[in-house]
This record gives sequence, structure tokens and C-alpha cells, in this order.
Amino acid sequence: QMVRSKALARCGLVLLSLWLCIQSVPISVEKAKEKPKEEDLGPPQSAVSSPKDTGLHYDRYLREVIEYLEKDPHFKEKLKNADMDDIKQGKLSKELDFVHHNFRTKLDELKREEMNRLRMLIKAKHDIQDGNVDRQALLKQFEHLNHMNPDTFEVEDLDRLIKSATNDLENYDKDRHDEFKKYEMMKEHERRERLKKMNEEDRKKEEQHYEEMKKKHADHPKVNHPGSEDQLKEVWQETDGLDPEDFDTKTFFKMHDSNGDGFFDESELEALFTKELEKVYNPENEEDDMIEMEEERLRMREHVLNEVDTNKDRLVSLSEFMAATKKEEFHEKDEWEILHSPSSDDL
Repeated sequence: QMVRSKALARCGLVLLSLWLCIQSVPISVEKAKEKPKEEDLGPPQSAVSSPKDTGLHYDRYLREVIEYLEKDPHFKEKLKNADMDDIKQGKLSKELDFVHHNFRTKLDELKREEMNRLRMLIKAKHDIQDGNVDRQALLKQFEHLNHMNPDTFEVEDLDRLIKSATNDLENYDKDRHDEFKKYEMMKEHERRERLKKMNEEDRKKEEQHYEEMKKKHADHPKVNHPGSEDQLKEVWQETDGLDPEDFDTKTFFKMHDSNGDGFFDESELEALFTKELEKVYNPENEEDDMIEMEEERLRMREHVLNEVDTNKDRLVSLSEFMAATKKEEFHEKDEWEILHSPSSDDL
């Protein structure tokens, strides 16, 4: 479950990131008044333009709203020119009034579908709990919707959706860390419970085996600091098969910007750490926990974003990347400290 959740989380602030990365296209004022073609009213088929799953419970609704809005010429033009503060403060939401009627009708349908989905969720939870429902938790499911007006998609709906997605995704990493801590503590708790049920001889053997596995796990090659020159050069050499003497940061960025949009998103960043993680984790080894590996990947990505992402949009632009390569931290030689499992004393 945790590994699946981790995979869903890899796009970061998808709403803001998608809007800030939309490519410039010629737009005419007259075209905004034209009736959209019928085929344009369906969700885009391009895998490149479609945002990745955020892991939010309203992910499908979020993505479909974005996809329809991006197809309206007027809104797309405003989207392209909006900055981060405008988006967060809800200024962009007011542009919904100018979206073509056909698209607004589709957005109304999406909202009604989302309202029905949440009502079914509430009923199911109510039935399961025999009436003992945490109503505050259930109402929280509706925060991205204006449920006082359930049939039409209005400016307030877009404003709520932006603010909910921004807030939820900004807190997603913290929630993932908390979930991982609980997992680690439960794993240690279960290990200790198993030991209690063993006789003294078996318990000693199990403890000895456990210590051997910990030492084996800790015995690995040096893990380079994520985002450092040594770490990137290792990707350049081992993954790309290029001569380290020819290492060029700008070329490296363009090679690993897999969708060619001029940014490293979260999944593109995390892909850069695979070689480092493979030094420590192997799914065939008893001592290596793949859930810990995914948590380590998350820590590495967070570290790089904290160091490099200066405008905090959870994307690394070419200019941010190049600026980071000129900092002293880029030449960091110290080994990256890998996660360690909790000890009995932590319980």
C-alpha cells in the first residue's frame, strides 16, 4: 500500500506545475468565441499533456477539470501568463466567467459526478460503521467543492480546487514521512512480539541473525550526496554510458528532462537517484526493505528541491539547475547518510 501511494505522489504540485509549464501557442481573441469542436470536449489523449496521478482522493476530478480548462483558448492564454501568487490567491479563478459555455457545461457534469461519488463514499462509510461516523472527517472530503451549489461549476469551485490541491500536495511529503515512521515502528514492534514467543535458544539465534542482517545492509559503497557533482557524474557515466571527462551540466539537464518541457519535475528528479539507491537496496536481499528504499528516494528528492528550487514551485528549471551547479554545495564530497531502522529504544 505504501509503495503504491509513493508511486502516486511523484508529480508534486501537479496543478501549479502543469499550469506553469504550458507551452506558448498562438491564440486569437476571435477563436475564444468560436464553438469548440465536439472532439475537443473529450479529455486529451496525449500522455505527455495529461498530468500524473497525485495520490489525492479527488485526483480524477482535479485532472479532468484541468484538462477541460486547458482546452479553452481564453483560459489557456491566462494560464500561460499567470504567476504563482496569482494562482494561489485565486485571481485566475475569476477567468472562469469567460470560459466557453460548452466547456462550462462539461465542468458542471464533472462536478455532479464528483458530488455523487462523495455521497456514495459517505453512505458506504456510514453503513460500515453502523452509524458511528466521524462527520468531521467526512466533511473534509468536500473541501474541494462548493457543495451548497451541487449542480453547476462556479468560480468558487475552481478557487476551492486550487487551494485544496495546493495545500494537500504541499503537506503530502510530511504525511508520507509520518506514515513511514509508523510503518517502521510497527515493524520493530512485531519483531519484538515474535521474539517473546520464542524460547531462549531460538531468541538468541534470531537476534544474532537480525544483527548480521543490519551489518550486511550497512555494508555498501559510498552513497553520493543527491544533486552533487559526483552523484550526477555517476549517472552520466553509469546510466548514460558517457565519459566522465566530458561531463557537461547543461547537456545532462537536457538529457534527463525526459518530457522536454524545460523542467525537472519530481519523477524526473527521483529517477536520477536510482543508481545511488541500488548501492544500498536490492529486492533479492533479505536485509533490504524496499519500502525504506522509496522513503530514501523521497528524502533525496526533498533535499535537492530544498537546495535548488528557489521559487518553490516544486520544479527545477534549467536556470535554477545551472545556478545550483555554481554553488559550493554542488561539490559536496561527504557521504549521504542513509536511513536506519528504529531500535528497541525508539519504541
